[in-house]
Amino acid sequence: MSELKKAIDQISKDRGIDRDLLIDTLEEAVRSAVHRKYGDTMDIEVTFNEELGEIEVYQFKVVVEEIHDEVSEIPFGEAKEHDPNVQLDDEMGFKLAIEDLGRIAAQSAKQVIIQRMRDAEQEIIYEEFKDRASEIVSGIIQRRDRTGWIINLGRTEALLPKDEQIPRERYKRGDRVQAYIIDVLKESRGPQVIVSRSHPDYMAELFKREVPEVADGTVKIMGVARDPGLRAKVAVSSRDRDVDPVGACVGIRGSRIQNVVQELKGERIDIVVWSPDIARYAQHALSPAVITRIMVDDDEETLEVVVPDDQLTLAIGRKGQNVKLAARLLGWKIDIFTETRHAEMNASLKGMDQIASVAEVNIDNFLNAGFDSTESVAHASDEALLAVEGLDEARIGEIRVAINMLGLAPEAPAETEPEQDEQAENKEETDQSEADGPKE
Repeated sequence: MSELKKAIDQISKDRGIDRDLLIDTLEEAVRSAVHRKYGDTMDIEVTFNEELGEIEVYQFKVVVEEIHDEVSEIPFGEAKEHDPNVQLDDEMGFKLAIEDLGRIAAQSAKQVIIQRMRDAEQEIIYEEFKDRASEIVSGIIQRRDRTGWIINLGRTEALLPKDEQIPRERYKRGDRVQAYIIDVLKESRGPQVIVSRSHPDYMAELFKREVPEVADGTVKIMGVARDPGLRAKVAVSSRDRDVDPVGACVGIRGSRIQNVVQELKGERIDIVVWSPDIARYAQHALSPAVITRIMVDDDEETLEVVVPDDQLTLAIGRKGQNVKLAARLLGWKIDIFTETRHAEMNASLKGMDQIASVAEVNIDNFLNAGFDSTESVAHASDEALLAVEGLDEARIGEIRVAINMLGLAPEAPAETEPEQDEQAENKEETDQSEADGPKE
């Protein structure tokens, strides 16, 4: 076997490049080198001889009576020396010696081969990694640039952008890290693999790796909300009544979830049970806080959650973290109230509803004008109340009467009886006289 054939077979095996593609590349490189040396007008044919294991180049010339172009034509007399049976206008092929191409042509061929091999290899890498999106890969931290960390994956490099890193996580050259492929871009300089360590799906994939029930589909991860590096909530459900989804993810003595926590450098993880009932799902998502009741607004996708007064801090969490993650997990807006505050709001709203009913005006008109309590209406001037759409002076009078009759007006400070005022005044004068002493 020739050295060239051995090289083709070896490169094809080591780099995973199609053998026919390599041969086509070699033929194109030699064709380019020949044209560079002799010009583009030369009619040539370049083929790889499998038996001999070498590239063969044939130049073709037309047999003519009188020659006008030495590159593409051959005189009839000279042609008969090669083939006695040749006729005018026949095309004759002559084998060219590749070694005669010259140093510049050979260098050109080498560059074409290298470039084509690089292109072919990059295409193979792109095809391989584009199908691996949503997978976890492992690599070595290689260097840092302005966009993030470059990770060596072996056959190619990956970029871990700054906004895909876990905050406060530090790396140094040579560290081995895992990350989640979120995208594979096809660029001129080669495929660009983008990875993440903060993506919610990275946590889901880690659980799939650690929990067999998640891997086989018995337990399904319904959603993940993360505050990367600090806290996360994972919603799970089970297709098998006998399998506890939370217990499966936690593992015996927390062994399974602890492996995920360690990989994420101590990120605290709450496993909650998913439910198709949004109120029940919210109750689970807001754990460990105790929930008194939940009001659901399907149209606005908003939840009003009432908690005992001593549970407010726990429900909201540090810097609002607990309610923020729960809202992100559900995809709904969550408003949290204490029982005391909610009772006050309901009482005020009930009074406002009565006032609106008396005035025959929509309660929203009062709220839009800035009147959100009976006290604010009772203390407002007639001019201010006229700002409420639908109110006139007659209806304002009816509102004043209703406020007094229904006991909705705020209590006025108690007034002192006249007799008591006079007695207090006389006593004050007596005390002052005694303080001044007897008069002379």
